[in-house]
Amino acid sequence: MINREIIEAFSQIAREKNVDRSELGEIIEQVFLSLIEKKYQTTENFDVIVNMDKGEIEIYQHKVIVEEVTDPLTEISLEEARILEPDLEIGDPYVEIIDPVSFGRRLISHAKQILNQQILRVEKTAIYEEYSKKTGQIIIGDVHQIRRDAIFINIGKAELKMPREEQIPGERYRRGESIKSILKEALLGTTGPEIIVSRADPLFLIKLFENEVPEIYDKTIEIKKVARHPGDRSKVIVESNDRRIDAVGACVGIKGSRIQAIVRELNNEKIDIINNSSEPEILITRALSPAKPYMLEIDEEKKTALAIFDDGEISVAIGKMGQNIRLASEVTGYTIDAIKKSDYELTESETIYLEEIKGLTEHNWKLLYSVGIETAEELLNTSQEELVSIKGLGAKTVEKIIAVVEVAVENRKAEIEAAREAAQSEAASSEDYDESEDGETEEDIEFSEGDIIDDTVQEQNE
Repeated sequence: MINREIIEAFSQIAREKNVDRSELGEIIEQVFLSLIEKKYQTTENFDVIVNMDKGEIEIYQHKVIVEEVTDPLTEISLEEARILEPDLEIGDPYVEIIDPVSFGRRLISHAKQILNQQILRVEKTAIYEEYSKKTGQIIIGDVHQIRRDAIFINIGKAELKMPREEQIPGERYRRGESIKSILKEALLGTTGPEIIVSRADPLFLIKLFENEVPEIYDKTIEIKKVARHPGDRSKVIVESNDRRIDAVGACVGIKGSRIQAIVRELNNEKIDIINNSSEPEILITRALSPAKPYMLEIDEEKKTALAIFDDGEISVAIGKMGQNIRLASEVTGYTIDAIKKSDYELTESETIYLEEIKGLTEHNWKLLYSVGIETAEELLNTSQEELVSIKGLGAKTVEKIIAVVEVAVENRKAEIEAAREAAQSEAASSEDYDESEDGETEEDIEFSEGDIIDDTVQEQNE
C-alpha cells in the first residue's frame, strides 16, 4: 500500500521535467491502470488512489463473495474472504488490496517508461495551451534550425516553426540569432504542438506599429486597413480619433524615428502611411502614392476606379510587377485600372463638329451654325420639322444632311472603339497581377529620412 520508493522515483523524473505534483498524481494513477491492464487484461473492477502528500499508492480490486469461484478476477470464495473478515456472507462485496510491489521490477520499469511518455504528453499539451493563448502576439526567440522549407525557433522548451511562406523574402537567418515574429496559430497534432509564427503576415506589421506608436496602442489612432507585400512595400490606412493629433505625423515620428524602427525590423520594407478619408477620390489618390493621378473616374456601385496618369508617371503608378496598383486596390477596396493620359484623351474624342464631316457643304453647316447647331449630336437631337424650318434648308436637303451625319457618327464610334481596345491593352488593372507571380524582391531597398518626410508633407498638403 505504502511505497515511498516508487513515489520518490516517479517524483524525481517529474522534478526533472518540471511537472506539477497534482498533475504527477494523475499521471501515476494512469501508469498503474496501464500496469493493471497489462497484467490482468482489464481495469473495470480496479481503483487506483495516489496520495502524493503521504507518499501512498493504493490499489483496490473489487470482487464478489461466491461459494465456488469461476472467475478469480471478479470473485472470491467465502472461505478465503472470512480469513480477514469473519462476518462476510455469500453475495457480499469484497475489496482486495494489491501491493504495488507485486507488479515486479519489470513492470515497474515499464511504468517508468510510461511515466516518461505521459510527462512528455503533458509537457506538449502545456506548451500548446500556453501558446494558443498568445495567438496574435509578438514573440522573440532564437533561431535553432534552418531548413529549406522552414526555420525553427526555440523559446524555452517550445519549438516554433516559421514556414518559408511566412518569412520575409530576401531575409537571411543565422543560427543563434534572435528574431521577432508574430504567433499566427497553434495546432495540436498527434506528434505534439505545431506553433506557427510569421514575419510576412500583415498582422505583424500592425503589431509593430502598436509597439512603436503609443497613440495606436491606446486607440487614439486606428489602423483601418493594411495591404502588404512583405519585404518590399506596404500601404497602411490610419485615422485619428482626436482632431488635435495628426495620424500620419504620429506614425512617422520626429524625423521619421518611429517609422524607421519598423522599416529596419522589416528588412527595409517601404511603408506608405495613408490618411483615411470618407471620400473615395481622395483615398484612392493617396493610396496610389508615390504616383499622383491626373484624374479619376470612380464607379461607386461596382467599386471600380479608372486612374489617368501623365504618360511619364504610369510606370510608377503601376509599380514593379503591378505591385503599387495591386496594393492600392487591396487597401481601398476598389478595383483600380491605370491608363496613360494620351490614351485616355484618344478615347474621349467623341464630339464631331459639323464642319469636320465630309459630305456637308460649307453653306449647309454655316446655316446650321447660325441657329446654334454645331455638333453631330446636336443635329441628331433636333427634330426634322425644326431643321426644315431653317431658312435655306429644304426637306430633301435635311434628309441628306441627316444621312451623312449618321454615317459620320457610326464611323467615329468604330474608330473610338478600336482606339479604346488598343489603349486597354496598354492600360494596367489591379486584377491583371497575381501576387504569386511576383519574383524575388530586391534585398536592399532604400528608405531615406527624406522619403519619409516628403511623404508626410504630401499627406498634410492633401
